Amino acid sequence: MPHQPLRMIDSNLNRSSEGLRVLEDVARFLLNDTELSQRLKSLRHALAQETKSLSVRLLSSRDSEHDVGHFHSKREKRTREATSLRSLLDLVAANAKRVEESLRVVEELAKLPELGPVLNSASFEQSRFALYTLERDLISRISRRDKIEKLPGLYVVLDRQFLAGRDELDVARQIIEGGARAIQLRDKQSKRGELLPLAQELRELCHQAGVLFIMNDYLDLALAVAADGLHIGQEDLPLPVVRRQLPIDAIVGCSTTTVSQATRAQNEGADYIAVGSMFPTTTKTEAIVVGVNMLKELKRVVSVPLVAIGGINQNNVAEVVAAGADAVAVISAVMCQKDVKAAVQKLVAAMDSVKGKCQNA
Repeated sequence: MPHQPLRMIDSNLNRSSEGLRVLEDVARFLLNDTELSQRLKSLRHALAQETKSLSVRLLSSRDSEHDVGHFHSKREKRTREATSLRSLLDLVAANAKRVEESLRVVEELAKLPELGPVLNSASFEQSRFALYTLERDLISRISRRDKIEKLPGLYVVLDRQFLAGRDELDVARQIIEGGARAIQLRDKQSKRGELLPLAQELRELCHQAGVLFIMNDYLDLALAVAADGLHIGQEDLPLPVVRRQLPIDAIVGCSTTTVSQATRAQNEGADYIAVGSMFPTTTKTEAIVVGVNMLKELKRVVSVPLVAIGGINQNNVAEVVAAGADAVAVISAVMCQKDVKAAVQKLVAAMDSVKGKCQNA
């Protein structure tokens, strides 16, 4: 068997294995994603098994010290430094491309008559396409994680029916200045065409301030304005359908009232789960009151952030946070107040006080 093709295969298999290990460790240690890390591990092991029969011959052909591909010049060193990784996304993209390119090299070499009997070109092609999907899923998880990390705190639902004639953007500015972490636009009455310009302006305002902008219910509007995410209820489009339609970096939240609904939402890809109603509320007269004990129960069975909603105000927000809410969603506690900014500040301060006590306990 020719020596040089074996050197090429050995080099590219090493490159593939190293790159897969980096991606696997990102999924395992940085994302704590069991499913993704297992898929990457399985792919790495499958590649090792595919070339097991060649292991001795590959090692025999290895000649690292005479590899002209090593970089020694100062110019090349400066080039590498100039293109250094700047983020976790860069790390994933660089290593995924490294593996994909290496697999393509081995795939092509396996088509040679002398290598065909011991290497299956189709297997390397399948692995390459599997990695394309894994790369997308990893980048999706990392992109969404950056947004999810902004979520803990006060989440204000800007329901236009509670504005009482006030300007939406002015109210949104007060909400942001007060310290809210997310704003959700909700309007069950207006037509989509009427909502579009407002959604675009709110999205821009929130992005400038580093606040999440979430669209309620309407997938088409979330797509049209490139919202950070979409919030859906139990009677809206199924979560898997929503996830497929949204960009890979958009987050999805789902309203729930039971443990089974919450676990199903998590399994179907929800990035956060809204649970409520915590208390009786005038916002939704038909709302089911589940109480703060539901938060404690869900904290034991789901791992995604929990957003408590329903009847929460200055008097009971501390109880909700103490029960395990990562974020608190409010409507009337802010929207019905004369001084919106002050109302937000008081709620944020109360939440921060409880979190501080929990951390020091």
